[in-house]
Amino acid sequence: MKQLVQNLKTGKMELLEVPLPALHKGYVLVRNHFSLISAGTEGSKVKTARASLLQKAKKKPDQVKQVVESVKTEGLEATYKKVMNKLDFPSPLGYSCAGEVMAVGEGVTSFRTGDRVACGGTSALHGEVVAVPVNLCVKVPQKVNMAHAAFTTVSSIAMQGIRQADVRLGEIVVVIGLGLIGQLTIQLLAASGVRALGIDIDDKAVELARISGAVQAYNRSNPGLEQLILEESRGYGVDAVIITAGTSSTDPVELAGRLCRKKGKVIIVGAVPTGFSRPNYYKKELELRMSASYGPGRYDDNYEEKGLDYPIGYVRWTENRNMQAYLELLAAGKLNIEALLSHTFSFEKALEAYEIIMHKTEPFIGMVLQYDTAKDLSPDIHFKTIQNKNGEAPAVGFIGAGSFAQKSLLPNVVKSARMVAVATATGNNAANIAHKYGFETATGEASTVLNHKEINTVFIATRHNTHASYVLKALKNDKNVFVEKPLALHRNELEQIKAEYEKHNSRLMVGFNRRFAPLIVKMMSHFEPGAAKSMLYRVNVGHIPRDHWTQDPQVGGGRIIGEVCHFVDLCMFVAGSRPLSVSAHALDAGQEIWDTLVINLNFENGSVASISYFANGSKSLDKEYMEVYGSGVTAVLKDFKKLEIHTSGKKSFTSAQDKGHSREVEAFMKAVREGAEAPIPFEDIYISSLLPFKIIESIQSGKTIALF
Repeated sequence: MKQLVQNLKTGKMELLEVPLPALHKGYVLVRNHFSLISAGTEGSKVKTARASLLQKAKKKPDQVKQVVESVKTEGLEATYKKVMNKLDFPSPLGYSCAGEVMAVGEGVTSFRTGDRVACGGTSALHGEVVAVPVNLCVKVPQKVNMAHAAFTTVSSIAMQGIRQADVRLGEIVVVIGLGLIGQLTIQLLAASGVRALGIDIDDKAVELARISGAVQAYNRSNPGLEQLILEESRGYGVDAVIITAGTSSTDPVELAGRLCRKKGKVIIVGAVPTGFSRPNYYKKELELRMSASYGPGRYDDNYEEKGLDYPIGYVRWTENRNMQAYLELLAAGKLNIEALLSHTFSFEKALEAYEIIMHKTEPFIGMVLQYDTAKDLSPDIHFKTIQNKNGEAPAVGFIGAGSFAQKSLLPNVVKSARMVAVATATGNNAANIAHKYGFETATGEASTVLNHKEINTVFIATRHNTHASYVLKALKNDKNVFVEKPLALHRNELEQIKAEYEKHNSRLMVGFNRRFAPLIVKMMSHFEPGAAKSMLYRVNVGHIPRDHWTQDPQVGGGRIIGEVCHFVDLCMFVAGSRPLSVSAHALDAGQEIWDTLVINLNFENGSVASISYFANGSKSLDKEYMEVYGSGVTAVLKDFKKLEIHTSGKKSFTSAQDKGHSREVEAFMKAVREGAEAPIPFEDIYISSLLPFKIIESIQSGKTIALF
């Protein structure tokens, strides 16, 4: 299938051949009939992508700040590579489409194959097939034109702005900015019995607003504008102003303050600055409200990704119900969408549509792309096979290829492997990774990798909740496995993996990279093997919001399971011994999320370790700091960039930050190639994966927990 993408570095747009997207639980697979181009939102994105790096930086100062912080911790070269990797990516476009259901994911009961649907959100892309969460998908009535149904998402944005205004029958509202969303706002207000007035800087938009149902519409340059609107409101001022314009000027907000009656409302839908002079807003006691996209549920992963609806008794109009309401008005003949549909392009000519938007070579308002629904589609895409000269090279498949995999895994794997297949949830990413790293097949389905007869080694770099199931399936298929931490989110999963591993001769490796770091190797050379050591390990991880996926118990598992396993593994490696017991205490232990805690470990050989894992400090402090004492030697490791060895004197070693990712992958690939044991013994992997569960048990019980 093809998907419209734009390279964020160069701005180049193309119809990219990609595999079908993965069909996840709670998702619907839809074959597009039409998709709507949002000239404002998408035009801005295209313009930014075509800008120079300096212009991009000026538009996104927050991201520049992140880059500066990254340079401080990772160094200039590593940061540059990371930024260029993110920019050199085929970013998809679109967020409003309509089509026919091809398949439904697990747990979906409200849709079935063949249903006509309208879709919204970041998954409702310009592509021949899309996978959309169930709460961002609504059925299209039979009498509704599918091209008009493609306007559903944008119409929901307009509808939510009206709901925020909370206007009543017979009231009067001014709409500033008469682009597509402004025109839809006019039509929806008129359909609701509200008197709508329009303002724009373009005479053609003003005229179209009258066709859309505005009582009156005016050019902003009209010298008598404010007096005319005052007269329309019988001298009181309007009940509300809805701003759907996109501008860097404060004029729309200032004008709205002058047009409103006392205790009126100003609703901001478009991208405009909110700075304004105080007098009008103060004297009239005006309300300034923001309208968040399609309605309640937007930006809430529980609603959009997990499909958890808000009870109608408490939230009458969610984004899904707004989408339904638009289609019902359309079916009832209350809206004139045909007046707003200026262009229809075949999907193959999509680039022509964007050139019109960018260069304004002709008037436009609503543009849709029409798809060839009779075309045969292949679920995967295949590339010319490039045989590795080394016949013993591992045949590798990747499941997941996000930013971490692209930074730390793929560049090191490709050096010594035959890259057979890559599976990612989004087709554009799979195709991009396949091109960049020479994979023979790109797919959206993990099963393609897991069941591939030629693949003998699988790398798993997906979200945490999928790790255990993929590892089990790979082991059952006698494949070597490299999985990023954590190995499992639940104790029973860990035990299942242990039992399955013991049935096979496959190698299993978890991405506990720190034990491979050059400065750790250097440090260990100064201590007697097996001798007891004392360790202090401070990890300044910084705050992660409660709603981040890593904090979700069902997806990320929380930070103890998802990340602390790294640090207990390193302590076990440095101790050179198995831990016997663990005790842990967390700040705010009564809370659901524990990400500030102290962990104490006792080892069989007498070693002890104290790990301070803190999320409540400043990120300006280096993330990791470790002190190791033993046999008259003290080692101080500073964020994997500097090592001090104190004996009778002091030795210092410095390097660019290196946490061992490349050496870890090289060691694993060598073991696969030579038929040797995995670089980390399975017992170590098992214990390091078991310890987080014991840490949680200790926090909950307030007791020291024995491991064996």
